[in-house]
Amino acid sequence: MEFGTFVFVSIAKGVFMKYEPINKELFVKNRAKFTAQMHPKSIAFFNSNDIYPISADSTLPFQQHRDLFYLSGVDQEESVLFLCPDCPKEAYREILFVRETNAHVAVWEGKKLSKETASNVSGVATVLWLSDLEKVLAEMMTYCDVMYLNTNEHYRASIETETREDRFTQRLKNKYPAHAVAKSNPILQSLRSVKEPLEIELIQTACNITEKGFRRLLNFVKPGVWEYEIEAELIHEFVRNKSKGFAYSPIVASGQNANVLHYIENNRQCKAGDLLLVDAAAEYANYSSDLTRTIPVSGRFSERQKAVYNAVNRVKKEATKMLLPGTDWAAYHKEVGKLMTSELLGLQLLDKAAVQNENSDWPAYKKYFMHGTSHHMGLDTHDYGLLTEPMQANMVCTVEPGIYIPEEGFGIRLEDDVVLQESGSPFNLMHDIPIEVEEIESLMNS
Repeated sequence: MEFGTFVFVSIAKGVFMKYEPINKELFVKNRAKFTAQMHPKSIAFFNSNDIYPISADSTLPFQQHRDLFYLSGVDQEESVLFLCPDCPKEAYREILFVRETNAHVAVWEGKKLSKETASNVSGVATVLWLSDLEKVLAEMMTYCDVMYLNTNEHYRASIETETREDRFTQRLKNKYPAHAVAKSNPILQSLRSVKEPLEIELIQTACNITEKGFRRLLNFVKPGVWEYEIEAELIHEFVRNKSKGFAYSPIVASGQNANVLHYIENNRQCKAGDLLLVDAAAEYANYSSDLTRTIPVSGRFSERQKAVYNAVNRVKKEATKMLLPGTDWAAYHKEVGKLMTSELLGLQLLDKAAVQNENSDWPAYKKYFMHGTSHHMGLDTHDYGLLTEPMQANMVCTVEPGIYIPEEGFGIRLEDDVVLQESGSPFNLMHDIPIEVEEIESLMNS
């Protein structure tokens, strides 16, 4: 299966966003998949994110809750979705509530979603103003026995801030204590981990924008540039290609900084002979891409750097071949560990005694490759995916092995995004982004 460049949609904060319209049938289908797994006589609720304050009257840029976006395509604050597939009132089986706008709001904040536009974006026929929510909620709860609450159960989540969803959930529990409670998250974990073709096209677009940014760097990086200047080159290229910006906090790590896995200060000057690890990628229409490349600041790898680089690249290529439907997540990472152990022995970073005497809970290779090889990717950079279930076709995963050698002053990580396919090897969404030593050196010296 091949994926190309396509055109799509959404509307956020009431105005047309940079990205092109997404076919509303994606969201119609996503809702149908979700409601098919709901209990009889149940209702599910999904809220937009808050606009988070900084200080005084300053706020962070709005980011839509990915679950609400997945089910509606609505990219505006103060939006709520009700799903009640057994409701005796057919018009109330799907309801989208949006903030009512007026001339004052339009002047100060810009145009907001009208009922008609919200319906066109989402495919939800019944769109009401947010001011009607309490009255409609009271009526609908008389038709239902079970309420689906949407909590964040991602395995990496560590959250101290109370969200709009949290407040809504607590209010429901207090007001309707006689209703049974069910969880939306397990359903979404399963559904969101397997991408629709249109979602893969959106991720491919994000990858294509990321490619433009990386190629720009190959002509920019040289001794004397600062890491933050490299970051600036990337954001320029991303935004000019209809991205809101970085899919995650960018890592631009030269020299020893590459050995800090989540280094984000990006404030060191690049020196001659350094390697530069760049883990930075664009989003598009709220979908992420996730790229890592390591390049020589001076335009040429040393022999040692090249040897380590090629070892990482070999592991990445072999690991990619293992991402097949039916593969067990834990077993996959264990097999990648064996590949890395072999490469580290060849680089004389490990010896046979270290491997023979290793702790099975922390194998010898972990000294130089201490993180996982892959994670699911999609609307979130670390996307939903049940790690205890076999991999499936149309999951999108990263492949990102690395070798980090503080005693030699450099670290190398390489990362691509791939789609698992029904048969054959995964499709690499970043196959056009340079990765081989010879191509990188040629482009940097052209």
